[in-house]
Amino acid sequence: MPPVLYHCKGARSLRAAWCLEEMALDYQLETMPFPPRVFHKEFLELNPLGTIPYFVDGETKMTESSGICNYLVDRYGPTPLGVAVDDPEYGSYLNWLYYSDATLTFPQTLFLRYTRLEPEERRVPQVADDYKKWFWGRLRAVESATADREFLCCDRFTIADICVGYGLHLAQSLGIDEFKENTTRYWQGLKALPSYQKIKDL
Repeated sequence: MPPVLYHCKGARSLRAAWCLEEMALDYQLETMPFPPRVFHKEFLELNPLGTIPYFVDGETKMTESSGICNYLVDRYGPTPLGVAVDDPEYGSYLNWLYYSDATLTFPQTLFLRYTRLEPEERRVPQVADDYKKWFWGRLRAVESATADREFLCCDRFTIADICVGYGLHLAQSLGIDEFKENTTRYWQGLKALPSYQKIKDL
């Protein structure tokens, strides 16, 4: 049986789908309405957290999008999408993987919550604006890293780019994609990749 990726449109599960497409791996995509814990309650029987993504590969079950990408390159490699532990840029590669969610996507989720997901009476424009600015501040690392590079590490496209690239994709979908010059150039390059074109509207 191929791996199964449970997904909602535009969600962080796009990271895993992007990796699966780039590696040309066979997989099954199960798309559900958002949030599935409300609109697809049987999903809770599979994933008690009710969160997306949810990835199943035999006995392996995962819920963290960057971790799924890391698993795929290690489990189904070798692939240039991964970086070996003896590579001088291995630490940078890992840092970008963790940064992509803990630092970059986190403020976006709060912006999304307080502009779209909460009922009108519970939306807080000041909180949304603060986290939008927080996100823009966190983009300084991407702007600096891409000043003289096409990709974030190792001079090639890796899952670090997939994971950070999703943050830029989400910013674009939320209308907070006021990127500076280097980040704009970097994002345009990622968007042109055939694998991104396959998953961008999922």
